[in-house]
Amino acid sequence: MRLVLTGGQDGDQEELDQLTLQLRERLLELDVDDVEPVRSGSVPDGAKPVDALTVGALAVTLAPLALRSVLDLVRAWIENRPVRTVSVTLGEDSLELEAASSADQQRIVDAFLAKHGPGAEPADGQGE
Repeated sequence: MRLVLTGGQDGDQEELDQLTLQLRERLLELDVDDVEPVRSGSVPDGAKPVDALTVGALAVTLAPLALRSVLDLVRAWIENRPVRTVSVTLGEDSLELEAASSADQQRIVDAFLAKHGPGAEPADGQGE
């Protein structure tokens, strides 16, 4: 699973990086296998290794049973943060969670979980 944070209008790259690290710490408290910053590719000559990180992106390795807890945590986490959206990508499917708490948001999450949660067939035949 890949999570990508989009900052608020007044945010900057450093703030988004800090928010991403905060979310990573919270996700690691759940029953997930791993949460790592996403690398954007190879490191160019002379660049620092940190330059290859994609700011605001995390790769989450988890069992299907942990999917609901991850999505619930992300929904609750963004409510009080200067993050506009968190895009969640699993296989070929993705959804965007917004800070607005609503019944529509819950229906979207439930539909995503119905497709990818426990008992659902992974889109590509394997978990991420």
